[in-house]
Amino acid sequence: MENRFWRIDHRPEGTDFADALALVEKPLDDPAPGEVRIRNRLLSMDAGTRLWLTDREDGYQPPLPLGAPMTGLVIGEVVASRAEGFAEGDLVRTFGVWGTYSQVDAVESGAVKLDPGVEDRRAWFGPLGMNGWTALWGIAETGAAVAGERVLVSAAAGATGLLAVQVAKLLECEAWGIAGGAEKCAFLTETIGIDGAVDYKAADVDAQMDEAGGFDVYFDNVGGPLLDRVLSRMNHYGRVALCGLLSDYGSGTRTAPTEFDQVLMRRLRIEGFFSPDFMAQGERLTARLREWHEDGRLTMPYDVTRGLENALLAYRKLFTGANIGKVIVELD
Repeated sequence: MENRFWRIDHRPEGTDFADALALVEKPLDDPAPGEVRIRNRLLSMDAGTRLWLTDREDGYQPPLPLGAPMTGLVIGEVVASRAEGFAEGDLVRTFGVWGTYSQVDAVESGAVKLDPGVEDRRAWFGPLGMNGWTALWGIAETGAAVAGERVLVSAAAGATGLLAVQVAKLLECEAWGIAGGAEKCAFLTETIGIDGAVDYKAADVDAQMDEAGGFDVYFDNVGGPLLDRVLSRMNHYGRVALCGLLSDYGSGTRTAPTEFDQVLMRRLRIEGFFSPDFMAQGERLTARLREWHEDGRLTMPYDVTRGLENALLAYRKLFTGANIGKVIVELD
């Protein structure tokens, strides 16, 4: 059986993924003990995987080697199994391959069986998946937000940020988001119904933030110069939940806040968090998220690109601000 997949041939420069990855075919070996073969149906596009394409050895996981398949979260059906607990036909989510098939060790890849009764299986990437887990954990646990506090979220029109502002609302906080452009900001305030939005592409960013007042919790997906603007507008004893550093991915820069003294002056707490660290809490987190999702209080728009051959076009959207909500590639 042949597998068609994206192979990493070079380290990409910026968003020039087409010169770095190649769509190739290779025969699949028979599954080894402990492995499952999955017919991929959906591929999740996640900005954090951009770091895996660099040569940085000090990230939260080693870089993917050249010549290896591009890796990310996938959803599909098991077509062959030599792993206990997985049978042909099971719907699963796992860290797999950007390809027609993913053949993985079920334990090492974090494969989990999904409830096929969920009407829109894309939700297992968004509200009921790691984006949802990260949003809930970052707001409620790392950010320790409580009712009545003012919460600010960067990249608030992206998959994780969009869920984070909704979680803040559901926890009875005043929810603000940062997004790029009037359209995204209007979507956040008028469609999602958060309390306010800051357009980072406008000329009056500082004035927009000052209008909101001080922030108690900052859920940061971006880092970079934007972090400086927020640190000087945090309330005393505020918390910064550091989820991502989108401004650094692929740029060769490192976030180095010039307003770092505000951590002392305002007695702030900054803590990074990473979803695999709380995967053991997935069942508990999913139960809470599913209740909100099924009664319509936690929503997600999906930006769907069809066809494996178009995966790089979808991936690029994450770094150019071309999407609202969860970017997914749907396979035939």
